[in-house]
Amino acid sequence: MRADVDADAEVAPADADAGPGSDADSVRRALDAFRAGDPVCVHDFADREGETDIIYPAGAVDEAAVAHMRNDAGGLICVAVSDAVGDAFDLPFLADALDHPAVDDDPEYDDRSSFSLPVNHRETFTGITDEDRALTIVELANAAAAADADPDAYGPEDFAAEFRAPGHVHVLRGARDGLRGRTGHTELGLAMAEAVDAAPAAVVCEMLDDETGAALAPADAEAYAHRRGIPYVEGAALVEALE
Repeated sequence: MRADVDADAEVAPADADAGPGSDADSVRRALDAFRAGDPVCVHDFADREGETDIIYPAGAVDEAAVAHMRNDAGGLICVAVSDAVGDAFDLPFLADALDHPAVDDDPEYDDRSSFSLPVNHRETFTGITDEDRALTIVELANAAAAADADPDAYGPEDFAAEFRAPGHVHVLRGARDGLRGRTGHTELGLAMAEAVDAAPAAVVCEMLDDETGAALAPADAEAYAHRRGIPYVEGAALVEALE
């Protein structure tokens, strides 16, 4: 399993020794960790993607965090921003921006995907290294915070001055109604960010299983999280607490 890579490495987020408990306890541990800038493992729903993502507040991501997601999760590292921030940046949904017969935005697990532009910060080189992606992610969080504070003071031209597309960090647009409109990892991460007064930007990365190539089973993801001292929480518990 990819989740067993470097399983003995020391990680000490908030409440690192906390094991499984009630839904309320798991939500509290998740929010405490997010508030401290630490990762959370979030399983969405068995009847949706059925995946567990490692989620960070975007403003807290550094090179080590990118390496953690790359090695221990293995999925696509994306930055979710709120719908209001997406509007301020004038970010399209990627499927709407592409004019090609291959475009078919009708996933089995939802009405549409959240993908917007893949970007690099303009001060990166190739954009793919841990250092480059960490820079892009943190600056996306800073831009999201600026747009959230004053949408009229940070617009598409400001975004274009800082970021270029295509790039290596995929930006996701949250649903307009948040968890009431969609209950994907995009919205779950953004709801945690809002709950702890962080910038409206969260990094999500799917956990994959090296043995099967499929999504890591929830039981295996929860066991990994417990070994590493990372809070594990069900999406349903977050929706109940934060919607």
